[in-house]
Amino acid sequence: MHATRTAAQAKEWIESQGKSVKEFASENDLDLHTTYQVLAGVKKGRRGAAHKAAVALGIKAAEVAQ
Repeated sequence: MHATRTAAQAKEWIESQGKSVKEFASENDLDLHTTYQVLAGVKKGRRGAAHKAAVALGIKAAEVAQ
């Protein structure tokens, strides 16, 4: 299991790739508003689109079925 990122680290990671949050969301088929909410900590990524965004950002580890 790899370490997860904080929201601030996720923002820095996106910027280090030379992308905007909008580009990242578009490339990963994420809702832009939800992506910003996850990065701001408004949504915790517990379910649905917020969970998908948190996993793509590396804030949450993807769950593996056993």
